[in-house]
Amino acid sequence: MCGFTVFTLQILHSNPRYILFIHLVINDMMWLFLSTLLLIISYALRIFFVPYCIILLIISIIVTHNSPLNLAGMSIECYIAVCMPLRHGQICTVKKTYILIGLIWAASALSILPDLFILLATEPLQFFHSKVRCVRDFVFRNPILAYKRQAVDIIYFSCVFLILVVTYLRILFAARALSTDKTSAQKARNTILLHGAQLAMCMLSYVSPSVEVVLHIIFPSRILEIRFANYLIVYILPRFLSPIIYGVRDKKFREYLRMDFLSNRCRNKVKKVTPEDKDHL
Repeated sequence: MCGFTVFTLQILHSNPRYILFIHLVINDMMWLFLSTLLLIISYALRIFFVPYCIILLIISIIVTHNSPLNLAGMSIECYIAVCMPLRHGQICTVKKTYILIGLIWAASALSILPDLFILLATEPLQFFHSKVRCVRDFVFRNPILAYKRQAVDIIYFSCVFLILVVTYLRILFAARALSTDKTSAQKARNTILLHGAQLAMCMLSYVSPSVEVVLHIIFPSRILEIRFANYLIVYILPRFLSPIIYGVRDKKFREYLRMDFLSNRCRNKVKKVTPEDKDHL
């Protein structure tokens, strides 16, 4: 209950920065659950029903693309807070933040919906009544989709990378011009750098297949260990650490966490008064 109490704090629903942060945390939680489920299916069941596999893969791909787009939104919010502080309250409202989150989900969905339409148009009906290994390449197996996937990934991550670079340079120049609030500018620069580091960690998933092939050639008898280590380091660790880093770095969020974990509501259970207890009162 302690962890979920944090999500009920009013500040997390009234500050665009925290709304985007919590969205990032929830999105990464969904990704971890789905990726773990797909990994268990791949190892335990080997093959899985195609319709259910398609649903799991589509949701997993959408939340995968959500992470870098959410980082871009957080960087823009940070840039507005530092470079346009007087207009920050007008531009970064709660309503516009939720609209941005909706656009993030829509943009991520548009990256996979063409694959679904091509799959429905090209595959025979028997394919959807069969079982396959629940991996994207085995389900969306049209050769055209592989090139389309590479193009979409390059476009998405290039746009996010460009946004991070532009916002960082603008904040860097603004920090040099500011003489009154150097601490805030320094913190904003560090935040942008963390966004860039997390984006780099997200991009590791695109080079990990090639690394896995090389390691398989070097250690042919250790394929299962290589896959598990690759999954743990490339996929699990970055998404587990980044929300913790962002949350702990924020002074206000850290204070709320400390108050929450020290609260008696989280440590003590509510005791019901029994008739025997009433006799002692």
